[in-house]
Amino acid sequence: MPGIDKLPLEETLEDSPQTRSLLGVFEEDTAATSSYFSQLFKAMQRIYDAQNELSAATHLTSRLLKDYEKQRFPLGGDDEVMSSTLQQFAKVIDELSSCHAVLSTQLADAMMFPITQFQERDLREIVILKEVFQISSDDHDTAVNRYSRLSKRKENEKVKSEVMEDVYTSRKKQHETIMHYFASLNMLQYKKKIALLEPLLGYMQAQISFFKLGSENLTQQWEEFLTNIGTSVQNVRREMDSDAEATEQTIQDLKVASDPLYMPDPDPNKIPVNRNLTRKAGYLNTRYKTGLVSSAWERQYFFTQGGNLMSQSRGDVAGGLVMDIDNCSVMAVDCDDRRFCFQITSFDGKKAVILQAESRKDCEEWIATINNISKRIYLSENPEEIAARVNQSALEAVTPSPSFQQRHESFRPSTQGRPKTGRSGSQCSAGSESPALSSLSLESLVAPDTPIQFDIISPVSEEHPSQAKSGAQGRRTNPFGESGGSKSEESEDSILHQLFIVRFLGSMEVKATESADVIYETMRQILAARAIHNIFRMTESHLLVTCECLNICCVIPQFPLSSVVLCTSHQENKRLFGFVLKTAGGRVDGRPVTVCYVFESNNDGEKICDSVGLAKQIALHSEMDRKATQKQRELDKAKEKQQEELHKQKQIEKDLEEQSRLIAASSRPGQPAADGQFLVLSNSQSEDSDAGEEGQKTGESEA
Repeated sequence: MPGIDKLPLEETLEDSPQTRSLLGVFEEDTAATSSYFSQLFKAMQRIYDAQNELSAATHLTSRLLKDYEKQRFPLGGDDEVMSSTLQQFAKVIDELSSCHAVLSTQLADAMMFPITQFQERDLREIVILKEVFQISSDDHDTAVNRYSRLSKRKENEKVKSEVMEDVYTSRKKQHETIMHYFASLNMLQYKKKIALLEPLLGYMQAQISFFKLGSENLTQQWEEFLTNIGTSVQNVRREMDSDAEATEQTIQDLKVASDPLYMPDPDPNKIPVNRNLTRKAGYLNTRYKTGLVSSAWERQYFFTQGGNLMSQSRGDVAGGLVMDIDNCSVMAVDCDDRRFCFQITSFDGKKAVILQAESRKDCEEWIATINNISKRIYLSENPEEIAARVNQSALEAVTPSPSFQQRHESFRPSTQGRPKTGRSGSQCSAGSESPALSSLSLESLVAPDTPIQFDIISPVSEEHPSQAKSGAQGRRTNPFGESGGSKSEESEDSILHQLFIVRFLGSMEVKATESADVIYETMRQILAARAIHNIFRMTESHLLVTCECLNICCVIPQFPLSSVVLCTSHQENKRLFGFVLKTAGGRVDGRPVTVCYVFESNNDGEKICDSVGLAKQIALHSEMDRKATQKQRELDKAKEKQQEELHKQKQIEKDLEEQSRLIAASSRPGQPAADGQFLVLSNSQSEDSDAGEEGQKTGESEA
């Protein structure tokens, strides 16, 4: 190749200073080449790494697009068009991912391999040859200096021959090394051009192949698809822009319309009070006691549902019942030096709630709304619509809605839409019937013509009314609400004590106790009856689960744990649970009566059912331990009795031996004992001996 400078191999043996100077130029060029190719290698390595990352990211994108239809977004519906479009995109991107993978392989073979070989083989070989040449040159200089110091006066042939042999060997080694070193430096001028052009050629060929492969895969069909998708995107963007403009206009209109409402206490002349409302919602301050005389206020969101006043704190997912406002009384009050306060008192006067509104208008509207609801004044005069509204309110208060939209609508009072019938709503509240329940007749589960009890009646109070009454009269009431010593010894010794907040919905007599379907059917009938008869009030109490019984702490009744035969929660509404109780005897014929009790809990009814099951297991193990202990005690008593009998038998035998010895001794009263002393008898012994002699004489006479 013209223009290539070379080191003269013919001058390597002479090793002149000019040759060394020319070698220095070649070595500087080698160092510059090594530095340049090191930077070029890093740049190409970054290209290769970026291509690998692009290939992996493209493959991941394709996989995520394929998994889109498996995702469940809270706000996303089943958009089949979007799913099919993304599937087509996933197919195209998957093909592109394959193309990128092929490109990565070609870059590794055609670009990275040549430059890596040049870096690790050629440049490293020159570095090694340079080190070997330096060592051989130093050895040659040492040998020549030693040869130059040979003395001509005292010649030693042996030393002379050794030095000459050393010069010969070192010079030969240096000559061979420098020739190989010069040849490698000369070849480097060609190799660096090849190492520079081959990676670039491989890179360009790989890119051309990639573009050709892409053009083959992206056919006219895909171009039309991409054009249609681009048109759809532009349509969506225009729709978004129009919606944004409408939203901005709505915001401006709401700002103008809401400007008078920004004031907490607006002018009543500008915004008149509406006294015909039957639904009301808004934030109120409620007062609650923090001690015997102290109290505090809390801001909550209140709304009316049917005949109930509900409240919901910020962050809660559902509202809770505050009180039943049917036939209640409401009036404005002065409380704690606060304005716009009003008090709601229940129909029986046992519960009162004090609330504070933001303005006089709001306070008067709340009072008017509660009065309208309490007197059952509805705007519509259609009886069926009124009954459906009441039934739907009862169902919303008990059963949660499944979807996001229904949950959002159930959290606040709705002014649009009314349910069709109350009966169908009550059935939905108890959940869909299972296949096993649909195949059974209702008469096989629930006793026919069975009344529904909406008040708790305990089997203990039914069977022993005198005991319940006496127990209630004998208990001393603590005016401060403390328990004191009212708990029984059995409940104190019980292993399990779990307390739950529940609300009693109702109970009714049932027939079947083998399946949980009887509890589901009882729930359905009780909720339907509550909706039909407009019964929304539920007493909140505490259910205490122990190893002996289920105790309703706020009322008298107790349910013996041994009588509970079945307990389960609802399949869809987990807050509903019930248990079946088998009493000792009926009121008329004395046969066992089975009653199903249905409750609503604040949390999960399954936890309460699990606690009941755990209590029954603990009671069963305790009973087994008690029986085993009692049996062991009986065995110990029998063994102890047997030991006493043996002891008595041995004592009798000992007494008989003693009596026979005394009788034998008494038959010889004048004879001294072996030691020369006379035997002296006590009074008891003499009496026994006399009795023995009389018995002996009587025996002889009888003989």
